[in-house]
Amino acid sequence: MENLKETVDIVVNSRYPEMNREGRELLAQVLIRKELEKGEMLLNEGQISRHMVFVGKGMLRQFYYKNGKDVTEHFSYEGCILMCIESLLKQEPTHLMAEALEPAVVYMLPYDVLQKLLEQSKEINAFYRKVLEYSLIVSQIKADSWRFETARERYNLLLHHHPEIIKRAPLSHIASYLLMTPETLSRVRSGVL
Repeated sequence: MENLKETVDIVVNSRYPEMNREGRELLAQVLIRKELEKGEMLLNEGQISRHMVFVGKGMLRQFYYKNGKDVTEHFSYEGCILMCIESLLKQEPTHLMAEALEPAVVYMLPYDVLQKLLEQSKEINAFYRKVLEYSLIVSQIKADSWRFETARERYNLLLHHHPEIIKRAPLSHIASYLLMTPETLSRVRSGVL
């Protein structure tokens, strides 16, 4: 799905399927295509996030370091949006990093351009609101999962809702995303836990 129009349609349909053709075309006109090699960084710690990113092809992950350990915060793949919300909204340096886990094609929406579009278009405004609402909901679900669910329940939810992550991401990254050791993940996957 490295086609711009197809990417815009899939991303928009995931958050605001009612968006009209004009709104979709406005987005397509301002997106900047970028190709990434496996292992290439899209964003480094200390940088300011200046883009909302639509993933057209490949898988990326957002991560940070805590006590010298690499912790995966989020995975994004075809049809997903990747953004470091706090850095993007505040225009301050981020602690998060974004890395391509596979060769990838992304379409970047510059934050300053987005701000102008929000003033011009009710469609873009509604889409942006839906994106932010979805991000808040996902953050709450993830926090609740960490607090209340067992390792097996967290893995099963990921398997049910995002099988692409289980199929494509390295097990070490999946383990850190689920807040477990690779050994615990191995026991969960083998049915021991």
